[in-house]
Amino acid sequence: MKIAIAQLNPIVGDLTGNAKLILDAAKNAAVAGAKLLLTPELCLVGYPPRDLLMNPSFIEAAGEILQQLAQDLPQNLMVLVGTVTPNPHAVKQGGKPLFNSVALLENGKINQFFHKRLLPTYDVFDEDRYFEPGEISEYFTIGIHKIGVTICEDLWNNEEFWGKRSYACDPFSDLAKMGADLVVNLSASPYSIGKQKLREAMLRHSVTRYGKPIIYTNQIGGNDDLIFDGSSFALNRLGEVVCLVAAFQSDFALLEYAENLRDLLPSVIKPVCESSDAEIWEALVLGVRDYVRKCGFSKVVLGLSGGIDSALVAAIATFALGAENVLGVLMPSPYSSDHSIKDAEELAQNLGISTQIIPIGELMKVYDQNLAPLFAGTNFGLAEENIQSRIRGNLLMAISNKFGHLLLSTGNKSEMAVGYCTLYGDMNGGLAVISDVPKTRVYSLCEWLNSGELGTTLLPLLRGGGGGLITNYPKEIIPVNILTKLPSAELKPGQFDRDSLPPYDILDDILQRLVEKHESAKQIVAAGHDETVVKRVVQMVMRAEFKRRQAPPGLKISDRAFGTGWRMPIAKVSVH
Repeated sequence: MKIAIAQLNPIVGDLTGNAKLILDAAKNAAVAGAKLLLTPELCLVGYPPRDLLMNPSFIEAAGEILQQLAQDLPQNLMVLVGTVTPNPHAVKQGGKPLFNSVALLENGKINQFFHKRLLPTYDVFDEDRYFEPGEISEYFTIGIHKIGVTICEDLWNNEEFWGKRSYACDPFSDLAKMGADLVVNLSASPYSIGKQKLREAMLRHSVTRYGKPIIYTNQIGGNDDLIFDGSSFALNRLGEVVCLVAAFQSDFALLEYAENLRDLLPSVIKPVCESSDAEIWEALVLGVRDYVRKCGFSKVVLGLSGGIDSALVAAIATFALGAENVLGVLMPSPYSSDHSIKDAEELAQNLGISTQIIPIGELMKVYDQNLAPLFAGTNFGLAEENIQSRIRGNLLMAISNKFGHLLLSTGNKSEMAVGYCTLYGDMNGGLAVISDVPKTRVYSLCEWLNSGELGTTLLPLLRGGGGGLITNYPKEIIPVNILTKLPSAELKPGQFDRDSLPPYDILDDILQRLVEKHESAKQIVAAGHDETVVKRVVQMVMRAEFKRRQAPPGLKISDRAFGTGWRMPIAKVSVH
């Protein structure tokens, strides 16, 4: 029996477009002789749909499109489609109005619905806001074989693996007790660094415990701040990976279920990213490409300062969109060093992107003149420094408005954490590309990019290439001087980041412990950090919340980002 995996990239709310993605995959599956096709969680509506689910007309339209899709599918092919369905008991018995469901479509009809039982309400997830949990685990049959259906989080409650029980039930265990021969899972599991290894280890534990093979189908693509890596896979009864679909791209795979063995046979194994830097790079490129495309843009603009953050963002944007769709703007001030302009121009030449130079010295003088009466008797300080950043932010927004380019902001996670950024200045933008990338990782990614490990497959995107490899591809995309010079905002003479912040290796370790591991100041000090430095960093993080609340959405790559899953109050007293 052949089973197909459709690793799809839906657009949230695009019911017609998403249905076409499913239909096209179904046609491929039918041609390949598949009996069953798997699609990702909520594939018909896109994940996460968030408060679109509160629109009754949207729910009604989803039901109508599902019915039409069932009629359009090839005959004699079963298709599992992720969708939403109304809860008929919500009004009389209480509960949430919807189920997160999977529909089994076959021969023009909807044969069966399966409802998600475990609803995550942590980090970026808020499914209990919309959905009623399913009461029982269910299966369907193909011949004599029972195929158990689970939806994403339904697999994430293995008490033995996690050492704790997060939910009252374990759907995998329930299906095993019901005699399921094969378990399938339809997921929309967001990417974070190293998550695929965790998925495989967790499911391997369940598979080997119950002796049931599993097929895991995951969504790919960027939807707002979330990136979905795909990486769909299958494990046989021994817990061996017998199929691995490509990461960070739409894909289609065919598996064989040996009915006599009641097991999955070896199938295609796609290559995986060989390092965390490669993995992060692929995620960010996908995140930028999909955010731009799904929001209706085609071109982007960003400020090029000659620093490492803007260099990395420019490189990501170029590989995501093509050099012809990226504009870099140099805005030197009297405090900008000659090498900063030179470094920015060299980077642009390496990437093949267009640039514009708009000096801001005269604009700064106008601000100084107009503010002079009010600022009389005060010393040059933060207010004057930030005016420079805000001038640049205004210029970039003007270009964005005039030409319809999406403005990319270039601040990293370290800066966002401690507030080393300017509201209505360098924080301006429609997407904060590296706001979940710590400064030390920014350096690591740029060094990886210069190492040549990226390979040649994406090189035609440079210079807007029309095919063929680039023979004059620069050995080092990021100019060496950008990597080696001391980081500086260049808002006053002789200014360096180290004057205001701890060394980045120390700062980033403190931030990771504080933000991602939820360690207290006392625990961080016990890990070897200076108490004074720790207290200062904690205070900076707490005070910067009002800035983060006004920041553009940023692409999430860590377990804990300053985005959808970060819900800190602004007015508060630090508990650290």
